[in-house]
Amino acid sequence: MSSLASLQKKLSYAFKDEGLLRLALTHPSIAHEASSAVPHNQRLEFLGDAVLGLVLSHELYDKFGDLSEGPLTKARAQLVNRRTLAEQAQRLGLGNYLILSHGEQSSGGRERESNLADAFEALLAAIFLDGGYEPAREFILRHFREGFGDLSEVPSLDNPKGELQEALQEESGEPPRYELKAVTGPDHDRIFECAVYHVGKELGRGRGKSKKAAESEAAMAALRNVRRQKKR
Repeated sequence: MSSLASLQKKLSYAFKDEGLLRLALTHPSIAHEASSAVPHNQRLEFLGDAVLGLVLSHELYDKFGDLSEGPLTKARAQLVNRRTLAEQAQRLGLGNYLILSHGEQSSGGRERESNLADAFEALLAAIFLDGGYEPAREFILRHFREGFGDLSEVPSLDNPKGELQEALQEESGEPPRYELKAVTGPDHDRIFECAVYHVGKELGRGRGKSKKAAESEAAMAALRNVRRQKKR
């Protein structure tokens, strides 16, 4: 593992409590391999997800005053999807600093997208706990501007159904299934409601002016629910 001092230079942030940084980099496989309980980064990841959501929600809310909740939610989802977070981690070289079990390391854990995304969220929480909201906000906005510019245009999730299928493939080869649940309203103003299921379980519902739009909204809801489940 590389020196934590070199990582802090990359972060442009010096930790008062370096133990928080070390904890953010500690993968749960360490606890599984050890004979005694070892702290790892899952709790920090949970907090980091909330900090990231608040910072980006506030930024989008301020920048795009003409947008309603739906488009804002889609924009935020584009910014915080697993692939994007892993890319942010790769820019920082976080994989080189991860503290992994021997088994996880030998199976390619330093390059695994889920490990990188989780560590990036845990890192955000570590900065928040160490320095407070403002340093965490500055760090997040600085790094997301590198990936998305100054957020002068609304990020959009072009293919939420594809994103959902990709997320579910980590657990099962079975694709999600969409079902039309209701069509309401007059002929000139129909509202479609769809639900999405995976291995027999409903993951989310959505409404829209067309079946396709309702399926996309359902996929967005399912993506949010899948992420929440993975944090538990």
